[in-house]
Amino acid sequence: MNLFAQPSIDHLIFVTGILLLLGIASNKFSARLGVPVLFVFLMVGMLAGSEGIGGIEFEDYSLANGIGTVALCVILLDGGIRTSYSSIRSAWKPAGVLATVGVFITAILTGLAASWILELSILQGLLLGSIIGSTDASVVFSVLRGGGVEIRPRLASTLEVESGSNDPMAIFLTIGLVEVLSGQAALGPGLGVLFVQQMFFGATVGLGLGWAGGWLLGRSQLGAAGLYPVMATAFGLLSFGMAAELGGSGFLAVYLTGVVIGNQRPIFHRGILLFHDVMAWMCQILMFIALGLLSFPSRLLEAALPAMLISVVLIFVARPIAVFLCGLPFKYNRRELSFISWVGLKGAVPITLATFPMLAGLPSAAIIFDTVFFVVLVSALVQGWSLPLVAKWLAVDIPRRREPPVTLEISSLRNVDGDIVDYYVDEHCIAKGRKISELALPDGVVIALIVRDEEIIPPQGRSVLNAGDHVVVVLRPASRSMVDQVFSGEPHNRGELPQGIEFPLRGSIQVKDLERFYGITLCEDSGTLASFIRQRLGKAEVKVDAFVRCPPVAFRILELSDGGTIETLGMSIERVPEPENATPEHEPGSDTPSSEDTPSEDDDAAETASDPSHC
Repeated sequence: MNLFAQPSIDHLIFVTGILLLLGIASNKFSARLGVPVLFVFLMVGMLAGSEGIGGIEFEDYSLANGIGTVALCVILLDGGIRTSYSSIRSAWKPAGVLATVGVFITAILTGLAASWILELSILQGLLLGSIIGSTDASVVFSVLRGGGVEIRPRLASTLEVESGSNDPMAIFLTIGLVEVLSGQAALGPGLGVLFVQQMFFGATVGLGLGWAGGWLLGRSQLGAAGLYPVMATAFGLLSFGMAAELGGSGFLAVYLTGVVIGNQRPIFHRGILLFHDVMAWMCQILMFIALGLLSFPSRLLEAALPAMLISVVLIFVARPIAVFLCGLPFKYNRRELSFISWVGLKGAVPITLATFPMLAGLPSAAIIFDTVFFVVLVSALVQGWSLPLVAKWLAVDIPRRREPPVTLEISSLRNVDGDIVDYYVDEHCIAKGRKISELALPDGVVIALIVRDEEIIPPQGRSVLNAGDHVVVVLRPASRSMVDQVFSGEPHNRGELPQGIEFPLRGSIQVKDLERFYGITLCEDSGTLASFIRQRLGKAEVKVDAFVRCPPVAFRILELSDGGTIETLGMSIERVPEPENATPEHEPGSDTPSSEDTPSEDDDAAETASDPSHC
């Protein structure tokens, strides 16, 4: 008896369990061989299909479209929750151009080539180009966040934001051309209106429900911790459905909802991240295996040669031209643009979009589907497998930090003004080789744990930090930028502290340590900060709120002991006029602060901002 042929629900559950286990095993296998997990998942689905050893009969394009859509919702929501505002601020302009104009150029060039190679009409060729014109968010998130390659923050942000926001353009082009080819619409201004509608309603609903979801998650007393991730998921699905009902892009809406919710840091934030990480992996496995089941290897072999030619045009011609045209105005160098070109990864979105012509019953729909499927396999294998090598060859990679063997977290069902951050001490970290007592950390910041190799070291003031250590720090979010400075790289690579914000410091901090970690000059070679303030006050009374200016910083006494000792000081960076033509800097937003390899002009300016003559 063939179990796979039984239609009952118990056998369906049985098969699903087997496929999930195969997907997990194949992920480990792909990591060892360096083969992208997408490729392996699709292979598992093909082997389990009607022409493989599993013999599962599956040719329901409508069901496959539904599975792919739901799975992509969950994956995009997870990607959005993990995307910081600082990443978007540093990359939204180039990513936005790539997600619209870049997709359009890629679709046109690839479509014209496909029309000639497959002997299709121009519109049919453009339809195929539109289907494979966008990069796939699920694959990009998987490769950049867990695929063994670590690249510069601005590049990573550009690729992640582009992949999360370029689906509306691909969907607009695909749906528009399907309607034109099926006689439901005509080429003209109506297609432009469709695009504006997709973007407007998708962005409006996504931002609105994201704000509402973050607000409710931060103030609701649900009682059970497990309900907070479920509520976040509910808002993601609601944003997709509402945007789609209004004629907008559900994919853009769910991504933006995730971004807004994640950056509001709701209650049980870490639990929400872990839950959606699990959901994203499950959806990724089931989606790719289901799409693999939909394929027929015998048909793929027939489409192999023309699909290979289209892949060559897409990877080596269309995508690079689009990236260089869209990226040059944003001051990327040639190596960075070349890498962005290479990360034109295809995945589930093109295969899901390729079901639209099948559902519409268009001529050549089967040829388009098989060609798209083969192009996705080529992209996953060739581009995905070679990404670490290409990143190293183009010198856009940065040292990859070792994952900590242990983690700490705050589990609270109410808003807590605190956070736990894991900092990695690399060779360039200025905290390397320093005692904890020398770190000049803000008041109220506590080093809770040091993890060295597989050993847990209880932190003490005399504990010395070594390269390779993971330092787990408990802090208030307001002090995050100060602590980022302490664990950043050399002074010429550090960003400026926020201006106009007062940071609490202990009076016992040594002046030399303050100067070393924050790149300021106080004209004092030794002694504590408290004694420096007393010296600057001179004959003036030492009291709470006493103020001392030493541009570019200012100090205010916050707390005195019973004996008149200065216990706590507030330090603020005075506001200075922004230089003309200033470019935005990358703000520390990840658990491990990192920087570009080459210092920018703004970094150099920050180093000379302290003028000792003012002391």
